[in-house]
Amino acid sequence: MMPTDVNPLVCHSPRVTVIGAGKVGSTLAQRIAEKNLADVVLLDVVQGMPQGLALDLLEAKGISLHDRRISGTTDYADTANSDVVVITAGIPRKPGMSRDDLMKTNAKIVVEAAKKAIAQSPQAILIVVTNPLDVMTYLAWQATDLPRDRIMGMAGVLDSARFQAFIAMELGVSVMDVQTMVLGSHGDLMVPVARYATVAGVPITELMDAQAIDRLVARTRNGGAEIVELMQTGSAYFAPAASTCLMVESILLNQSRLLPVAAYLQGEYGLEDIFIGVPCSLSCGGIGKVWELKLTDTELAALHTSAAAVRQNVNRAKEMLESN
Repeated sequence: MMPTDVNPLVCHSPRVTVIGAGKVGSTLAQRIAEKNLADVVLLDVVQGMPQGLALDLLEAKGISLHDRRISGTTDYADTANSDVVVITAGIPRKPGMSRDDLMKTNAKIVVEAAKKAIAQSPQAILIVVTNPLDVMTYLAWQATDLPRDRIMGMAGVLDSARFQAFIAMELGVSVMDVQTMVLGSHGDLMVPVARYATVAGVPITELMDAQAIDRLVARTRNGGAEIVELMQTGSAYFAPAASTCLMVESILLNQSRLLPVAAYLQGEYGLEDIFIGVPCSLSCGGIGKVWELKLTDTELAALHTSAAAVRQNVNRAKEMLESN
């Protein structure tokens, strides 16, 4: 019998809140639980949807062989004390719609979600997935005043994964042997760096000609739009969810993976006061370090062009929010 003056052991499981129970959010919740990374709270404004999805995921626990807690809610109070908060909420892209077309509606959604979530979990690490990604991450940072190591956007992991897949398909090799690095904004001006793309350590510049590389770079830049055009009534969600899960895993398991994420820059690459995709190490504290790669003049110019477009859109988004 336990003595009355001894407190029983209290175990605290990691907790991740996913805001937005659409296809990206619900698939992410499934991946986090099935990889046994954390308990998951799925939040959405549509009453019944997050609760139903959570129940569905709970009923699969015996088959998926994990015992993580999964709950659905419309109340931010239920997300309290989360270690990581992921914002996927917002309207999706439709055929013919650019990421920038999403800006006005999604800016309001992301700002409100970020404020409410961080009010409940002030020590959480915040990952923004909603498009236009780089702009939404900046607005969430402004709304929450989080230190730069605890807020980031998911884009570079996804864009690099697409580049990785296309290279493997082109060469007929295992995707597991391909490593890639895509910098810049999550859009048409992203910067896939061919020099840092390798197959089993061999640069792709030695394995294919410049024309093939240019074609794969163009397809990577158009990766999201290609899927939207094919699906007609939706956008990508398997690869975005998998990419976000990789970031969550590196943080919760303190892996210090070197991953391209939208991070706040303070002079790195000659850029200030902007969120844009650059390689960072992700650990239990969030962004442990922003790594400065040695870029050629052409690559650096492309990164600055990408950043200029992001900055322009951030200013537009601020004006939209202020006018309402």
